[in-house]
Amino acid sequence: MITRRHAIASSLAAWATAGMAAAPALAAAGRLKQSVSRWCYQDMPLDALCAAAAKIGLQGIDLLQPADYETPRRYGLRCTMGYAADVMTIPNGLNRRENHAAIEQAFRTGIPQAAKAGVPNVIAFSGNRRGMSDAEGAENTIAGLNRLKPIAEDHGVTICVELLNSKRDHPDYMADHTAWGVRVARAVNSPRVKLLYDIYHMQIMEGDLIATIRESLPWIGHFHTGGVPGRHNLDATQEVNWRAVARSIADLNFTGYVAHEFVPQGDPLTALAEAVRICTV
Repeated sequence: MITRRHAIASSLAAWATAGMAAAPALAAAGRLKQSVSRWCYQDMPLDALCAAAAKIGLQGIDLLQPADYETPRRYGLRCTMGYAADVMTIPNGLNRRENHAAIEQAFRTGIPQAAKAGVPNVIAFSGNRRGMSDAEGAENTIAGLNRLKPIAEDHGVTICVELLNSKRDHPDYMADHTAWGVRVARAVNSPRVKLLYDIYHMQIMEGDLIATIRESLPWIGHFHTGGVPGRHNLDATQEVNWRAVARSIADLNFTGYVAHEFVPQGDPLTALAEAVRICTV
């Protein structure tokens, strides 16, 4: 039986044997800065993922813990988004005022740490509704982010509140529509408080991707990809026209990162290289 770990090991061996020619710097010629999310390659050592990412032409690794911030630098990359407040989780986040003090304390340590390592973005979550109205949750989240924005502004690090789907993967999550996120980001009114627009999640919740991205770009700081359905490869089995979406983002002169956050099927590095090729516009 071929396990995911064996598949990744075989992929690494094949790339090492083939050398740089097997993985040209695909992304280098494109207008988008692309990276890859660490958790999708958990069975691969971080150093190996960084080496492969550098060969493909990616610019960074997404969603690293502070202990790993420096690893991508050895390969000419950077951590493009970090975890800087472990007290905040997807279900337990900024929409409850009783969480604000602990989150603020965590960011007072985590944001300077990210800044020192050259990490441009840190992730944040709204939390689940648990019977709370979206209006109350928005006001609470705005209040929490207003406590955090001076820390982010002082250190040049952007806090990105992630938009997730509540239909399939994260039941009851509050920041499940772009309009809710834009309402919050607009009210906070800081260049260092933005949205993490996850294309996979927003396709599930609302579709209308290109028009929504165009309208909401001033409040978007970061993108994630992932094939719909299933959060797998960006290929012909998926319903999103990824090249059109990527071109639309590039045409808006977006200067942040587009991070690939899908669980690869088949050879993992080949799947990643193909996703990068599609989004190189």
